[in-house]
This record gives sequence, C-alpha cells and structure tokens, in this order.
Amino acid sequence: MITLILLIGALVLFISIGLNNISTRLGIPALLAFLLLGAIFGVTDVIPFQMDDFRFAHNFCTCALIFIMFYGGFGTRWSAVRHIATEAGLLASVGVVITAAVTSLLCYFILGWGLIESLILGAIVSSTDAASVFSILRTKKLGLKNNTSPMLQVESGSNDPMAYMLTIGMLSIANGSASGGKLALMLLMQVGIGTACGLVIAKIASLTLQKVTIKGSGYISLFILALAVASYSIPDILGGNGYLSVYLVGMIVGNQDFKDKKTIVNFFDGINELMQVLTFFLIGLLVEPSKMPNDIIPAILIFLFLLLLARPAAVFGVLAPFRKYSFKQMAFVSFVGLRGASAIVFAIMCINGDEPIQQDLFNIVFCLVVISIAFQGSMIPWAAKKLDMIDKYSNVLKSFNDYTEDHLHFSWVEITPESNMCGKQVHEINFPKNVLIALILRGNEQIIARGDTVLQPGDKAIIVTKAFEGSDAIFLEKTIKPTSRRIGKKIKEVPGSGIIILIRRGDKNIIPNGNTVLHEGDHLVLLR
Repeated sequence: MITLILLIGALVLFISIGLNNISTRLGIPALLAFLLLGAIFGVTDVIPFQMDDFRFAHNFCTCALIFIMFYGGFGTRWSAVRHIATEAGLLASVGVVITAAVTSLLCYFILGWGLIESLILGAIVSSTDAASVFSILRTKKLGLKNNTSPMLQVESGSNDPMAYMLTIGMLSIANGSASGGKLALMLLMQVGIGTACGLVIAKIASLTLQKVTIKGSGYISLFILALAVASYSIPDILGGNGYLSVYLVGMIVGNQDFKDKKTIVNFFDGINELMQVLTFFLIGLLVEPSKMPNDIIPAILIFLFLLLLARPAAVFGVLAPFRKYSFKQMAFVSFVGLRGASAIVFAIMCINGDEPIQQDLFNIVFCLVVISIAFQGSMIPWAAKKLDMIDKYSNVLKSFNDYTEDHLHFSWVEITPESNMCGKQVHEINFPKNVLIALILRGNEQIIARGDTVLQPGDKAIIVTKAFEGSDAIFLEKTIKPTSRRIGKKIKEVPGSGIIILIRRGDKNIIPNGNTVLHEGDHLVLLR
C-alpha cells in the first residue's frame, strides 16, 4: 500500500507541474488547477483508499500553513517593504476585523443565517490568501505603482494570524467555552505570547546563525526547517498565536545575512510550492460534489459581499486616512483580496469542532475560494491595467529575498601586445553600455580601473557584465570527441540541436559561421 501511495503522490506532483505550465500560459492561477485536480481524483475514486478524514486534513494543513506562513516572512525583503509596513499591518489586523464584521452582518441580514454562524463565516473568510497573491504577482511580474506590490505581499502574508484568532474566538463563543472577559483575555494572550515568542526565538536564531558555524548547507536548511516548526509549536503550547510567531521569525531571520542564505531561500521556495500543491490537492479530495448545487448560491452571494462591500470597506477604511493613496490604488488593493487555502482550513476547524452549525461551511467556503481564485485571480492583470496601476519601471521581484539586486557576471581578458586594447586608456575603449573593466591584475599588483588607467601587455582585465536571464534560451557546452562524425565537416553540413555561437580551440575563441570546419577537441557553446 505504501508503494502505491508514493506512486500516486509522484503522479500528482508530475501532473501539478504540467498544470502549472499550462495555467501560466492561459493566465489562470495554478492553485485553482491543484484544487480542481484534487476534486477530480476524489470524484473518480482514482485513489483506492479513503481520504475524507477531516481531522487528518486539518492536522496536515496546519503543518503546511506553518511553512507557508514562515516563507511569507522569510522571503520578504524588509528594505523593500518597510515604507508601507504600517499600512500593510493595519490591513492585516484592523482590515481583517472590518472584513469579518461586514461579511457577518450581510450573512445575518441578507442570507438569514443565525448570528453565531454568520460571525464564524465572517471570521473564516476575513483574510486574503498569500499563496495566490504571491503566485500571481511573481508569475505575471506585476510591477505596481506607489509600493502597491509590497503592500499586498506583506498584508496577504501576515493577515492569517488575525483571521485565525477571530475564528477560534467565534468557535469558543459558539460552544460556550468563552465569553466577554475570557474571550478578550484569550485574544490578548494570542497576540502577546505569539509576538513575544516570535521576537525571542528570532533573536536566538539570529545569534546562532552569526556565532555558531553550521557546516554544510544541508544542515543549515535543517536548522531553518526546525526553526519554523519550533516558532509555531512553542507559542501554541503556551496559548499564543503560533502563526503570528512563525511569520515574525521568518521575517526577522530572513532579513539577516548568513552563510548560504540564497540557497536556503530557494530551498524554502520549493517547500512552499510543495505545501501549496499538497494542501490544495488534499482540500479538493474532501469536496462532496453532490452538495454543490445547494452551496453554490450562498457561495456566490458571499463572494459578492466580499468583493463589493466587505473588502472595499476594509481597504478604504484603513488607507483613506493616510491621504496618500488614490481612489484607483485603493480600488485595486480591494480587488486583490483573494480567498484561498487558509479560509478552507479554518472551515475544516469548524467541522472538527462540537459547535452546533447548520450551514455546510466547508463546501460553501470551497466554492467561494474557487470563484475567488478563478475570477479575481485571472483578472488581476486586467484590473491593474484598467486602473492604471502598472509601473513598467517597477520590479515586483525586488520585494522578495530571492531577488539579487545586481545580476553580474565577471570574466577576465589577458591584454597581449596584439590586442586592440593594449596601450589605451580605459575611457578610450568603446565598451557596450553594460560592460566595464572593474579591476586590472598587473603581476602581484591589483589596480582599480579608472578612466585614465593605461592597459599594458600582460595585464589581466577583470570585466563585469550583466548576467544573461533569458527564460527560453538554454546554453549548452559540448566537446568534439575523437569518434565524432562532425570532425572535418563544416557547421552547415552538420545537423544539430542548437546554434553554435562559439568554438574554443586550444587558446583561441572562434566566432563561427556556416563554413567553419570542426576539429577534434573543439569545445562548442550552443544556444538552444
């Protein structure tokens, strides 16, 4: 059985990779594809064992959200988002409360739900989904005006803790375990303990990374992995908000300089993607299509409540007092309020509880999330264009820690007496715009290249250029072996899988043409 589970797991990941490529081309958020893939697997009984255990789903998704929340902080570059930290923080806290309150009132007065059910539903759907927002911002490379991209990044990455607190608070009221003063104390402990633990753990982790040498990038990855788990577990055991703690630790540690940091960011990027795929797939497996006809109408109505009233009330209510955000910008921020996996996970919490709830919250929230990701997610680029929010000079990737500010490539050239650079001053050499000499090695001497520096025979000039970042081009290197059929033939006579752009023959670099004859030992650089 375990082998079959592993095989199905591998199959799901392969299909998810393919769906990600297809959805990117079609402009549809990939997370929607993962969600629907799980629903298809569940309906068709492809998986030969039961996967409708909501308690297992809740435990797994809780673990997955730890890493998603941690990466939300760890992958955020503080220097790029600090200017909007106050506004984003208010959206992630006060904005969540306003969204929950307005949604609850609409469910109570328009849908005719009970007050407790309305409050629970409002809390469940009050936060925006970091995974969906991050995915769309990065894949579409949406550079937005007036620091809008980092604002959305920080808000969506940090508002789940508040939604979680509201949800457990409403569930406590529903089952009679908390009311009035007890509820206020519980929320205060959630925030206080979660924040305190996050700050202390982050400080200890930062000192450890600076003072202790962890040999091997693999063990550094394990240290950060354990750190994420501890950041959630410790405050949760103490009665605090583990999600708040784990986000703070991720943000603080992710903005420290330490060995192999970029490798760690890339590692957690992969972990984050894996958790998203598995979470959305598992949620899809839990869906009961037979109940959809009864749940789709309330889901659509609640989605419209959020889109047209609750989310705008939160965004305009928080940002308008700052008097520096235009109506179009606030309207766009409001539109990007996507609902996602966290809302469904909070709905699963209600199913596992003992609260007397009449509405099918899980399926309603599932339908709402599908509509939100499919409709809002696919229309975000269109909305940005219509509201004139696109800034072609802004790079959204700069607010993520895996972005390298200076993609530079260093190489060296030896100055020979025959070189056309020999005897010339640096400023006399007609280099392209993005190429310059950074350093000159002359014997044991290192010379900073200045405009009047004269290049002499034997100098080694260190040249710096921008690294190539073409997404569709692949460079390959091949060597002509003694048994190769290409030896003695012209390039135009040899069919190949790429364009030969350079031949290294001994100490010579040859720019080839179709009549260039290939020799044994030639080192080819091909562009595919």
